[in-house]
Amino acid sequence: MRQVAIYGKGGIGKSTTTQNLTAGLGEMGKKIMIVGCDPKADSTRLVLGGLAQKTVLDTLREEGEDIELDTVLKVGYAGIKGVESGGPEPGVGCAGRGIITSIGLLERLGAYEADLDYVFYDVLGDVVCGGFAMPIREGKAQEIYIVCSGEMMALYAANNIAKGISKYANTGGVRLGGLICNSRKVDGEADLVSAVAKEIGTQMIHFVPRDNAVQKAEINKKTVIDFSPDEPQADEYRTLARKIDGNDMFVVPRPMSIDRLEAILMEHGILD
Repeated sequence: MRQVAIYGKGGIGKSTTTQNLTAGLGEMGKKIMIVGCDPKADSTRLVLGGLAQKTVLDTLREEGEDIELDTVLKVGYAGIKGVESGGPEPGVGCAGRGIITSIGLLERLGAYEADLDYVFYDVLGDVVCGGFAMPIREGKAQEIYIVCSGEMMALYAANNIAKGISKYANTGGVRLGGLICNSRKVDGEADLVSAVAKEIGTQMIHFVPRDNAVQKAEINKKTVIDFSPDEPQADEYRTLARKIDGNDMFVVPRPMSIDRLEAILMEHGILD
C-alpha cells in the first residue's frame, strides 16, 4: 500500500488534482482511499458525486467515540473510498489536530485494509503547523507530491514544503516524488517549474494544462474522467495517474535559499 500526501499553496488546486488523478488510478483498477485533511471538507466531493460528507470530527462531537466505519467512510467513483477529517468549531482549537484524530480513528476502525493500493492525504496549505505536517512527521505518508504553478507564491510554498520534507526525511522516511504543475497559464510556466524542481533535486512529474473542462465537471459534481471521459483533459489526468503509479524517483529535497529562488524567478522573468 502506497501512502501519498498532496501538499501545496492554499487555492492551488490540490483537492481537484487529487480527485482527478485518483479517478485515473481508479479507472486503472487501483483500490484507493482519500483522507481529506482540510477543514473545508471538500477533498472527496467530486469522487462522491457532490455528497456533503459528514466529517470525522463532527461525528465524534455528535456521537462520541463509539462509531462505525461506514458512518465516516463513503464509496464513490471507481470504488474510491473517501473520508473527511473536518476541523474544530470556527474560532476554536487547531485544525491540524483533526488530522491526527482522524487518522488514529481510521486505524482503530480498520480502514487501512490490506487490499488498498493507495491512500491519498489531501493536506491544507503550507507546512507551517505541526498538525498539518503530521503525515510527513509520523511517517503516515511515504511519498509527497507538491501541486504548484509558475506563480511566485506557489513556488515559495513549494520550497517551504520541501524544507518540511527534508526536516522529517530521516525520522519519518518520507520522500518527495515530484512537483505537479497545475497550470495558471503563466508565461514560460513549464520551464520555470522544471527549473525549480531540478534545483531542489526532483522532477516536474507532469504539467496539467488549464482547461474549462475541469470547471464544467466540478459544477456537475464529478471528476473530468467521470463527467467527460473523452475530453483531452481527462487524458491529462490519466497520464498523471500513470506517471505516479510508475514513479521511481523519490528524493530527500534540497530546499533553496530565498535568494536562490528569487534568482531563478528573475531568470524566468517573474520578478522583473
